[in-house]
Amino acid sequence: MQPPAVTDIRERDEATEATGEEPSAADSSVTPNDPRAAEPPADAAENADAAVKADAAVKARTASGEPVVPVIEPLLPQRIRRPSDALRFLATLLALAAVVLIALVAKQTLNGLEADVSDGTSRAPVLLIGIASFLAGTAILTVPAAFAVERVFHRDGLRVAEGLIAAIVGMLVSFALGEWITAAGPVDLRLLLTGGRQVEPLNTLLTSVVAYLTAVRISRRPTWRMVMWMAIALDVFALFTSADATALGVFVTYLVGLAIGYGTLYVVGSPNTRPPGSAVVAALRRLGYTPARARRISDDAQGSRRYGVTMADGRRFDVTVLDRDQQVAGVLYRLWRGIRLISETRRRAIRSLRAELEREALMAYAAQAAGVCTPRLVGTSEIGTDAALLAYEHLETRPLAEVPDEELDDELLVKIWRQVELLQAQRLAHRRLTGDSVHLDENGEVVLTDARSGEIAAGELLLRLDVAQLLTYLALRVGPERSVMCAARVIPKPALAGALPLLQRIALTRGTRAQVSREKSLLPELREHILALTPQVQVEEVRLERFQPRTLVTIIASALAAYFLLSQLSRVNLTEVVTTAEWGWGGVALAAALMSYVAAALMLRGFVPEKLPLGPTVLAQFAASFVKLVAPAAVGAVAINSRFLQKRGIAPGLAVASVGASQLVGLGCHILLLLLFGYLTGIKAAPSVSPSRGLVIALLSGAVLVLVVLAVPPLRRMITRRVRSLFSGVMPRLLDVLQSPRKIAEGLSGTLLLTLTFIVCLAACVRAFGGELSFAAVAIVVLAGTAIGSAAPTPGGLGAVEGALYVGLTLSGLPNTVATSAVLLYRLLTFWLPVLPGWASFTWLQRHDAL
Repeated sequence: MQPPAVTDIRERDEATEATGEEPSAADSSVTPNDPRAAEPPADAAENADAAVKADAAVKARTASGEPVVPVIEPLLPQRIRRPSDALRFLATLLALAAVVLIALVAKQTLNGLEADVSDGTSRAPVLLIGIASFLAGTAILTVPAAFAVERVFHRDGLRVAEGLIAAIVGMLVSFALGEWITAAGPVDLRLLLTGGRQVEPLNTLLTSVVAYLTAVRISRRPTWRMVMWMAIALDVFALFTSADATALGVFVTYLVGLAIGYGTLYVVGSPNTRPPGSAVVAALRRLGYTPARARRISDDAQGSRRYGVTMADGRRFDVTVLDRDQQVAGVLYRLWRGIRLISETRRRAIRSLRAELEREALMAYAAQAAGVCTPRLVGTSEIGTDAALLAYEHLETRPLAEVPDEELDDELLVKIWRQVELLQAQRLAHRRLTGDSVHLDENGEVVLTDARSGEIAAGELLLRLDVAQLLTYLALRVGPERSVMCAARVIPKPALAGALPLLQRIALTRGTRAQVSREKSLLPELREHILALTPQVQVEEVRLERFQPRTLVTIIASALAAYFLLSQLSRVNLTEVVTTAEWGWGGVALAAALMSYVAAALMLRGFVPEKLPLGPTVLAQFAASFVKLVAPAAVGAVAINSRFLQKRGIAPGLAVASVGASQLVGLGCHILLLLLFGYLTGIKAAPSVSPSRGLVIALLSGAVLVLVVLAVPPLRRMITRRVRSLFSGVMPRLLDVLQSPRKIAEGLSGTLLLTLTFIVCLAACVRAFGGELSFAAVAIVVLAGTAIGSAAPTPGGLGAVEGALYVGLTLSGLPNTVATSAVLLYRLLTFWLPVLPGWASFTWLQRHDAL
């Protein structure tokens, strides 16, 4: 038998790139009874010759007495949708969005670039401009037509049809986008795409040509690609010299055409170049084996094709086929995981066929050398240019996922852990220890399969992740206690303790993560059982995530808020606003902002039966303003106040209950004040506010929101759980407070004063810039903005508060410039200015062990 070896694919890959031809699915092993033999090829020009060669090879083998091997498999589809086309389509859309956003932000720079391009092209000689225009108009239509004729002569008219579909779609889309931009699109974008002239925002002809060229994959034909790029360059030059296009318009046109081309390829599909089962048989022959029959079996967990092949001597092989077009399947999920997780845990999102083959083969050989019970790898080989195979000895097994829970006794669990121990001893990480990769053979022995994602010479973190993953999966099947106890019989206790901080949902495989999300108590119970075994072990916490999704939301919201504020500031003459502002009202606003911290301290003191000093309590409220930079507004204040009360000797449960009581009463007062001021604006018939309509809309919106929350079980459970955890123990604490009238008065006065100080602050900011608005109208704006800011997940309600206040003030009748200036001053006084004293208070309280 030949020793198994990984044959080289790179030479043929490079040959494919050099010739620009699409690879053929034909192989010398195609047999007359193969259903793929009569399929249309990926490139008719190539496959006409390939079919002749294949027929000649079949006749030669038949003449020499070589048996024809029957392959039982479903008829492979003639066309498939390649994930790579979908990925390119999405990437082009993202690039298009990024270009448009950058253009809107850097308008002045782009206008300067446009002027330079127009000036440079206008200096070209008139004769050159005329020749270029003539050649461009001719070439931009002639070259695609010539390519179509060449493909038709090579019996590849289907490719031309795909290109024509993309061209028609490109024409319609560019025309529709152009009409929308001209009639109702953003003014800034229209000016950037047209330069203020009567030209098409998107050049319809160029969009169609780019879409056509992308759909026919002309990039794989070097000669045609070079000629076509020359034609496009001439056309762009002609558009610039005749002032019929702008630089941004040409770039956006190209990206739109590219997106339409890739979208058409994905929707219509591409010729299937995956080798059939007969090609797999031929590859096994080249490895020195003699297949007698083959049958397609179910795909593996990662979507690769699998064949069961029986040899002439009776041996059976399980063959895994890696298809090149499947290498990018699931790439978006892997990219997201790669960005979100730290580098030690992530895997490459896109790996070449060669790298995938070598990785799985190397892991299989390493596992065999470590003595792990795993199917033996007997050979690897290329299959044409678009696939490769790995042949394993067949073992009669069944996956653990199909084994009933009652059959999972302690002896079997210990056997599983012993196989994992062998991997760990040789620094091998499996990375997919699930019910699909752990099998049982006929004798009840454990067999580990599907090690493609594994790592050799793995770091400590990956080994600990394997232990955490298997502990969690087995706990889902047999319970946390048995899972930990059986693992402890094999795995050293320090290794189990090392997995303790990795029992996080983000560290688990996708399937296990979905199951754990339905059993919330599983991971905490696993931690408790491990701690019971190793109570003295100190294990450092491990952070696997680079960032949480909430952080991404914060960044996006902050960026939108910054863009919103900058766009508003661009319309404001800051010098005039600052010089004409009445800064006496600014002093009133500053005093009200500072008074809000005293009010917050009084509010907290009123709901704590124990005695609290006023000074440190005020400093704690300043410290909460510093914490708001990294946490949502409500969360930061609750955390700081709870910690402050605990440091004052109040039990954690009572501290949280006191803060919860203050929050609950504050919420009730907030709602009552909103209704009260809404009623007052209605009876006063203030001309700047439409109170009755606004109040009705607000109430109806709130009712609809409540109904939605109550109607959706996950939302209802989430809100109920959070409210219960926040306000558990609140009622007994309120009863304690009600026994002291002084505490009641202090708490209620602090709650009302806190709201009034914010209203006075914003009203003074409005007056400082010459605005006239009733106190009740300002109160409604502040109360609504505060509620939105508390609900927003961004730090301190950043972005949400500014937007809500600006919209409220403008709807109340204030000019845009006054509303923008007032909101900026208000947020400066209540959010940004207290950061420095908040940091100082936070540091002082920590230094004196008060926080």
